[in-house]
Amino acid sequence: QVQLQESGPGLVKPSQTLSLTCTVSGGSISTKYYYWIWIRQPPGKGLEWMTAIAWSGTTYYSPSLKSRTSISRDTSKNQINLQLNSVTPEDTAVYYCATTWGGGSWGQGTQVTVSS
Repeated sequence: QVQLQESGPGLVKPSQTLSLTCTVSGGSISTKYYYWIWIRQPPGKGLEWMTAIAWSGTTYYSPSLKSRTSISRDTSKNQINLQLNSVTPEDTAVYYCATTWGGGSWGQGTQVTVSS
């Protein structure tokens, strides 16, 4: 079973870029036909699908976040990276990395607060 671990800064200033990494163990991110996903949950709100990258490297973005979001991968490190540009306090959330591997697995999530 794969395991996912999110990492990154817990505090980001407004207008800066948020960068998070999802480190995957127990399986290769290039394995057909799995997807790797970033999801977030703002305080008091529901889950929001942000972006995904396929085993092939094909990327997908939420229309509402597409202009500010970038997903990439480092196959040598088995990592999935997320960048969110021009953050505001509304981007404060718990950020999760997830996969379709094994019917679906999630990381534990990482809290990110946007504040000056």
